[in-house]
Amino acid sequence: MFKILKGRYIIFFILIILFLTGSFFIYKQQLQKKYNPIKESQPFIPEPPETVAQQEPISKAPKIINAVYLTSWSATNQKTVDYVIDIAKNTEINAVVIDVKDWSGHIAYDTQVAEAEKYNAERKIIPDIKAFLEKFKKEGIYTIARIAVFQDPVLAFAKPELAVRQKTDTSLIWLDNSGLSWVDPASKESWSYNTAIAKDALSQGFDEINFDYIRFPTDGDLQNMSFPFWDGMTPKNLIIREFFKYLRKELPKAVLSVDLFGLTTVNKDDLGVGQIIEYGYESFDYVCPMVYPSHYAPGFKGYENPADYPYEVIEFSMQRALKRMKDYNQEYQKNAKLRPWIQDFDLRAEYNKEQVRLEIDAILNSLGEDFSGFMVWNSENIYTTEAFSPEN
Repeated sequence: MFKILKGRYIIFFILIILFLTGSFFIYKQQLQKKYNPIKESQPFIPEPPETVAQQEPISKAPKIINAVYLTSWSATNQKTVDYVIDIAKNTEINAVVIDVKDWSGHIAYDTQVAEAEKYNAERKIIPDIKAFLEKFKKEGIYTIARIAVFQDPVLAFAKPELAVRQKTDTSLIWLDNSGLSWVDPASKESWSYNTAIAKDALSQGFDEINFDYIRFPTDGDLQNMSFPFWDGMTPKNLIIREFFKYLRKELPKAVLSVDLFGLTTVNKDDLGVGQIIEYGYESFDYVCPMVYPSHYAPGFKGYENPADYPYEVIEFSMQRALKRMKDYNQEYQKNAKLRPWIQDFDLRAEYNKEQVRLEIDAILNSLGEDFSGFMVWNSENIYTTEAFSPEN
């Protein structure tokens, strides 16, 4: 009798183990399906927006915006300011992108944001921001305030509880390959802080806010990152998407643009950093992929050195971005526009008048009637101005 009962207990125990194993396997499959929704073998289908109302028309923005970039330090140099104004007077450039909060986390002027003063984030290198902007406005130059968001050493050290930490020692702040610290993209406090800076910039007279570094880190010891707010399970793209939507909610009438990696135009996934171009179309007036040919990996489209093929790389990227934009705008009644960044600097190839003009022509030809402009990046703010006029 004892042997029979013992045998039954063993069979019952085995059945329980099989049941639990099967349940775990099904649960694991469900988790994988839920938290890894993007497959390389099929195109990404974004979740529909919460509302499908048409975005308000962009009243302040010119139909075409062609901009050059200006650091906050360059903004303190009258010769450089005059140089940019002269470019606008004599070429198709009609806008300027100015660092308000740059890669360091410092803010260029004296804001009304209490946290900025508390964190010692204000450099105040532009003594009178309104007078500074007035110089451009008198010349009919559209002004764009650039805000670097989650790469923010100032905020990370002022509020270490928001910072990305080292997994091996969470008492230490994690640093990327450039020795810079980041805040957790899931931190709602950092969302509020950056939005407050954007609101202040608008109150000073900027026409548009451009957000950069809205992503997770891309370099450094990525396996050693510990996030105080991100749970490690929720897809990164959903964290970034929620921040996108937060910005639009908090700045409903502002003209907003977002900088995304160039590969978001063609990739099916979020590049491991949370950026998906459709989510940019959902919340921003302008989506600005950084289609620098030098930043595409060797072998892209079969090119050993993509930097040698500025027209081909950008044309391909923008054609794909345009199709995705039109599909999204049509399905969800949106009015997003494309306004890419191009390079005017040497990296893996020399970029002179011909190369820069090829970039611009690639945008014009690929976007056609949907062309809304371009932005030109040179960290030293020295530009190949002869490339900015079609007749040249």
